[in-house]
Amino acid sequence: MITAHDFPSAHVADHAGMDMILVGDSLAMVALGMQDTSEVVLEEMILHCRSVSRATNAAFTIGDLPMGSYEIAPEQALESAIRVVKEGRVQGVKLEGGVEFASTIEKIVRAGIPVLGHVGLTPQRQHSIGGFRVQGKTTTGAVKVLEDALAVQAAGCFAVVLEAVPAEVAALVTKKLKIPTIGIGAGNGCSGQVLVQVDMSGNFPPGRFLPKFVKQYGNVWAESMKAIETYKSEVKTRQYPTPAHTYPMPPEELTEFEKMIEARQV
Repeated sequence: MITAHDFPSAHVADHAGMDMILVGDSLAMVALGMQDTSEVVLEEMILHCRSVSRATNAAFTIGDLPMGSYEIAPEQALESAIRVVKEGRVQGVKLEGGVEFASTIEKIVRAGIPVLGHVGLTPQRQHSIGGFRVQGKTTTGAVKVLEDALAVQAAGCFAVVLEAVPAEVAALVTKKLKIPTIGIGAGNGCSGQVLVQVDMSGNFPPGRFLPKFVKQYGNVWAESMKAIETYKSEVKTRQYPTPAHTYPMPPEELTEFEKMIEARQV
């Protein structure tokens, strides 16, 4: 699984053969320049889901339910999920939370909408858990991760994201579950993995903070900078465009056009 936030990022992910594409609320930061995921609203998520869905032919696409769109009541969550699927044109939704959101997940699943769970570190609730901190480092914490994962499984989730959990804990939780686990900062004992595409592809300026679990597989920023700087230079020095990049005109037509211009000037 990998994230995508627009048509180009989804297009390349789908062509690369990704099994699942997540329109994650991380787009708040990487696509909209916001401070954190709590700022993005449902309408913005739907817009990005729609853009991603237009580029996706093979991958199973999932849209994040943003903060404020599902916490009030299961009915609110179902209404939001229906909008994300119907208007955003994705196949499923993801929401953060464990035991406390089991009834919400059940409500959405009963309506026929696949739900991807998300336990461990839940970024939408960073302020209530002390920030972006690893979860499950103590026995009590590990039990909480397991209980949350079991709860969302029982509620009907088809899979669950385990974020920022010790690898040993994530591996044990995975063994206890009947549904797949998708790890992000949770070791290779999970059934699968997910990364933010902008992070793993290196599409950001030098010096930007990256979480420990991110492996940078490319340097899109450097390649884009090189291309744009070269374009700028060639335009200024008139190396671009060359005749190969222009549309020719028959010589006789050009001659006649030049004569018309000269006549008008007189």
